Amino acid sequence: MPTSIDTLQADWYQNYATYTEAYQSGRSSFIPNLIPQTALQFSVYQMLEILHKRLGNITLRRALDPAETIESPARIYSDSSWLKRSNMVGINVRTIGSFWKIINYVMTIPASHDSIHLLPIWEPGVVGSLYGMISWQINPEFFDVELARYVPALDSVEKQLKVVTNLLHAMGRTVGMDVIPHTDRFSEMVLTCPSLFEWVQRDERGGNPATLIDHSTLVYRYAEESIWQFLKFSGAADGTPLTFTKDAFFAVGPITVGVSSLTDEQRQRILFGYPHDYGGRLNRRLALIRHLVSQGLETLPMTMAPPYRGLHIDPNDFVLDDFGQTWYQYAFDKPQAMSRVFGPLARYRFYESKDNNQNWELDFDRPNFPAWNYICRNVKDCQQKYNFDFMRGDMAHVQLRPEGVPAIIDEFYDPLLAIKKYVQASGVPYYAFFAETFLAPPDTMGYGNELDHLDAIEADSTLGDLQSMVVGSPVFRQQFGAYVDYLKTRRFAPNFTVMTADKDDPRFDEFYRTGNLFRYFTALFMTDMPSYVGLGFEVRNLHKQRSPNEEYTKLYVFRIEDDRQPDKVTHAPFVWGQNADQFAAIGRMRVFAESIWPDIIGKETRWLKPPGADLSAKADYIVWAHTEPTGYVFAASMTGVLPKTLTDMADGDVIFEEDGCRIYRVPSQGS
Repeated sequence: MPTSIDTLQADWYQNYATYTEAYQSGRSSFIPNLIPQTALQFSVYQMLEILHKRLGNITLRRALDPAETIESPARIYSDSSWLKRSNMVGINVRTIGSFWKIINYVMTIPASHDSIHLLPIWEPGVVGSLYGMISWQINPEFFDVELARYVPALDSVEKQLKVVTNLLHAMGRTVGMDVIPHTDRFSEMVLTCPSLFEWVQRDERGGNPATLIDHSTLVYRYAEESIWQFLKFSGAADGTPLTFTKDAFFAVGPITVGVSSLTDEQRQRILFGYPHDYGGRLNRRLALIRHLVSQGLETLPMTMAPPYRGLHIDPNDFVLDDFGQTWYQYAFDKPQAMSRVFGPLARYRFYESKDNNQNWELDFDRPNFPAWNYICRNVKDCQQKYNFDFMRGDMAHVQLRPEGVPAIIDEFYDPLLAIKKYVQASGVPYYAFFAETFLAPPDTMGYGNELDHLDAIEADSTLGDLQSMVVGSPVFRQQFGAYVDYLKTRRFAPNFTVMTADKDDPRFDEFYRTGNLFRYFTALFMTDMPSYVGLGFEVRNLHKQRSPNEEYTKLYVFRIEDDRQPDKVTHAPFVWGQNADQFAAIGRMRVFAESIWPDIIGKETRWLKPPGADLSAKADYIVWAHTEPTGYVFAASMTGVLPKTLTDMADGDVIFEEDGCRIYRVPSQGS
């Protein structure tokens, strides 16, 4: 008989003391049978009471002090390879409302999910996109009012984030940040440091605004002059006397001004105002954008996939924003299959151009050194302030060299590689790199072989694309088999990715109508391959028909309230799924995993029936044990039904079974 969410909630409230006591006493690493939507309703008082009993008074007091730093569980490692066997959970904070609510959610997941990845935490720009950061300030929408009322010292979003990373570390989790090698096209970084980005000029004054009249290397100097004139006319936002020159203001890095130095933070205050004056900074930035655009000056939008370069303006494709500003869309001169232009975003200018950019060619022998130093320094500062353990490198598949991955990898081959090494060298040798790539064929998402690129950038693990396929399909089995091979032959480890925030999207419902328990079981018990699962998968509805937008986490990566975009608009908070049967089944897997986890954690897989070896319809299940005998054999069917002949491979007692997923206790695993 199907289970309902109401039944689960009634059971949980009836057995509240029993379930919470198991967690508080340390007998369980999570609160069983607690659905996420119920956990998020816990008051700050309830949470602190539970945490006090779980962590103890001294640890909790230290964790709640943002001036204190709770050491990371990863500190015991001398390098970043620990991430290659980590089970990661991705959290879009916007779907739960605040940083503090992360703690509520994490109480519902077991310690076997040992890493927490936070989607971008920065102040967002156009359409509220989390990946279009406008500053290095933390997103103020993630501030928890109730927490500040109960703990008045936690009166800023920055303090609350530090406390949350402290608590996650105290709870035994590592914590990761998104590292984004691009910004909003008119971010504060773009406007205070024009030389770090690529600028173009449209024929705004000549009456042909959809025509590019200059994309040469030094257009950024025109932008600097225009910004400087704006600053002289409007005055410093923070009242600072303008006693320095234009060149001094735009010099990236500290410069001498009399007896003091002008830092990045001072430049931002001078141009936009104080960090927490959100309205004032926004108005100032909008005024400056209008000033620049009236002269046809704007940054070149970011692109994805070959050929990356060579753009023009499509005169028939433009949008009018809420402020009456016209934004023309760019297109490739010679597009390829995966070529995309991301109009709201601008990539850092990591390299100089050849021949004054006449032919849109980059000179990879001439890095734009200030851009590399700037992003490395700012990521390191954030890592140290909040004690992050790893980074998710956004768009790590970008490989701009047409000749492919070079034979010799230098320190300026890739910005994400440079950032990883920079942070590690600052005293965090365990700082790890989780790469956003999809293991695409050569010359698809980037030039050359993506596998070689991942090795070259020293990615510890990568997202992969199993979440983009129907479980049991030939392409799924073939790709899964390839991942098993990569695990043995490559420096990076591919993730068995269950679902991401990007794939929790109405366009991809077909991937998750079947095979969900196979996905979760395999990700959890295949202990030598890392895994990734997005928040909410455990209760996600099957969406046999398209559901309201508010039920998809992808549509909260941005914030669109315009009904003219019906496929993306949201008008209310995220709505959790009601899939009680899936939650209950996953819950039983989690509880059983707790009982054997010390025996199997990190163990290398020995395949008895591997994926990908046979693509026939009958080869729709997998069986594995461990190279070092643990006494367990695992079997999982992609159709929900295991064959009766399975005992030939797993001669033992069935100790766990759930919808085509089975665990045997065997006396000996043989050879």
